[in-house]
Amino acid sequence: MILMRTLCVVPTLLAAFLIANLASAQPIQVVVWDEQQPSQKQAYSNFLGNEIASHLASQPGLAVRSVNLDDAGQGLGTDILDNCQVLVYWDHARHNEVKRDTAREIVRRIKTGQLAMISLHSAHWSLPFIEAMAEVTRNRTHQRYASIDQRVEIDFVQGQDFVGPKRDSPITPRVAARKFPDGRTLLKVYLPNCAFPGWREDGKPSYLTTLLPNHPIARGIPARFTLPATEMYDEPFHIPQPDEVVFEERWAGGEWFRSGCVWHLGRGRVFYFRPGHETFPVYKEKVPLQIIENAVRWLATPR
Repeated sequence: MILMRTLCVVPTLLAAFLIANLASAQPIQVVVWDEQQPSQKQAYSNFLGNEIASHLASQPGLAVRSVNLDDAGQGLGTDILDNCQVLVYWDHARHNEVKRDTAREIVRRIKTGQLAMISLHSAHWSLPFIEAMAEVTRNRTHQRYASIDQRVEIDFVQGQDFVGPKRDSPITPRVAARKFPDGRTLLKVYLPNCAFPGWREDGKPSYLTTLLPNHPIARGIPARFTLPATEMYDEPFHIPQPDEVVFEERWAGGEWFRSGCVWHLGRGRVFYFRPGHETFPVYKEKVPLQIIENAVRWLATPR
């Protein structure tokens, strides 16, 4: 009888212990950054970034701050980044106004595991994303070549910012090698352009497939789902090969895109999620918001 009472009490105590620990756990510090261009008002009365921030703030365990380009320190000052575990980043028309040193500081923090980043839609051309993809490329190049042969010299070539590739442009990142009689090898590594040759702003539906249903970002996400109105992007996307491609997106015209990509960068991670466009209410849709929330929670966990 005593044994039975003990067995009944143990699960109750365990449940109480878990609840108490969850209640006392520190919330995940999330910063949603948005340049807040006026055209967003066509779909979001209070700007796109605030829409996302409002959703995240309504979920348990998340402490959310919404900032924008016109805030002090461009919304990316030390006071903001020091209190940020996951940075959700949206920009479109004012990429070049962000200071490159700020973008590099964000990448430094990603590498050390101080924060992780979610880049949304047109933020493929944000300076933090460009710098992160360049750093992924540099790291992989050094690991593959310089670490095994000291005679390899590497020249990293940065393309012109914000000039998209043509359909027949060589895919970046890419490596061109020259070998010399003395045994040296010179590698020219063309850093990723972070863009693509085709897009269309007609608001047609897109059809997404969850490629990695067991990935934490895909938790509770249907195997297939449709966005009723979005902008189209078309491959090839000039990025380093992702470590994980969670979602793929297609359109009726035959276009397709790797629409949910993860890269590991040092002790941190970067997630790119493609759906969007500021004049279509994609981030009023349940599934995209759930994906962002899932990504925030997963990215905040230590590697």
